[in-house]
Amino acid sequence: MTQRIRIGIDLGGTKIEGLALDAGGAELARLRIPTPQQDYPATVQAIVEVVHDLERRIGGLNNLGETPSVGVGMPGTIIPATGLVKNANSTWLNGQPFQRDLSGALGRPVRCANDANCLAVSEATDGAAASDGVELVFAAILGTGTGGGIAIRGPEGAHARIGPNGVSGEWGHNPLPWATAAELPGPACYCGQHGCIETWISGTGLERDHATVNAPGGSSASGQLLNGCEIAAAAEAGDVAAQASLARLEDRMGRAFAAVVNLLDPDAIVLGGGLSRLDRLYTNLPRLIERHLFGDGALTTPILKAKHGDASGVRGAAWLWPA
Repeated sequence: MTQRIRIGIDLGGTKIEGLALDAGGAELARLRIPTPQQDYPATVQAIVEVVHDLERRIGGLNNLGETPSVGVGMPGTIIPATGLVKNANSTWLNGQPFQRDLSGALGRPVRCANDANCLAVSEATDGAAASDGVELVFAAILGTGTGGGIAIRGPEGAHARIGPNGVSGEWGHNPLPWATAAELPGPACYCGQHGCIETWISGTGLERDHATVNAPGGSSASGQLLNGCEIAAAAEAGDVAAQASLARLEDRMGRAFAAVVNLLDPDAIVLGGGLSRLDRLYTNLPRLIERHLFGDGALTTPILKAKHGDASGVRGAAWLWPA
């Protein structure tokens, strides 16, 4: 029986992480290097070197003499019709045939997916959403920005839903649902729009909201320049302004996730990224989502913390290839 070895690559704006997994998902080797900045050919070559280094560390072949499969989690997405990258905040990737170039450089097929899709695949395969009866998983990365991904579990394992435009799950660049008059038009987003979900419920959005004296949606913003961890710590210590900032964050998250449930009705929602470490979210979000659900009744979709934490992206990249 073939024991497939999978290699996953997490291509970030500042680092490239590589991971080799055995057939059961156990880690065989891991390494991390800096991402070459503003240099597309150097980025491709760096990934090639990470793959080859991992192969040297694990012996390189499975029990049938086959080279490992390679999956890559990346910022942005690949347009199915053209094979070119779009929407990457690592802008030197945009417009490039990244998957094709990387496959050619490695001499084997490579599968690429948005990093939020990789989170969804990872957690649906052997993570927080790997329970029996869970078929459709929505995963959200709540970090510096806000990303979303969809994984579907089937007989051959979990796979990411990509879509013909390559943007399935990109709910972070939709408007904040049920926005109040004070929240309109909303902060400017790098995508060119205003009031995107990402501008409100990311770590960056929380920090901006807390620091804004005349905060949209609330009157208790402090003007303090604190990061997300500092705001959470201040709230825990009883700071009224910090508590109000987290309450506004949760209210907006409730609206944003209610729109997901009303549209997809997923079997599970998994949270990753820095804000997912706020334990209070898992207590407060269900009732806040329920306020905006279509029809009456309690929310039955579980809100789960990513089991693999920061490793979910690179593990999900490895799991882009089925058994």
